[in-house]
Amino acid sequence: MSTINDVSRLAGVSKATVSRVLSGSRGVKEASRQAVLQAAEALNYRPNMIAQSLLSQSTGCIGIICAQDNINQTTSYLYALEK
Repeated sequence: MSTINDVSRLAGVSKATVSRVLSGSRGVKEASRQAVLQAAEALNYRPNMIAQSLLSQSTGCIGIICAQDNINQTTSYLYALEK
């Protein structure tokens, strides 16, 4: 799995520049932006969802605790929630 450091090295720019490009921030030279995007694609870079969750303090997940009294009804509720 590639990291932002790998993208930075391959593109020849700083980690901060890679971060700015990947977050869509302005103020990055077009040549640097293209270098970062090409490096990210070449390395098959994917953002680390765990790191993003820690930073934002939000996972986007819902925890569910269910009693086992009526498992069939609980299952249908879970299917409805998933939709």
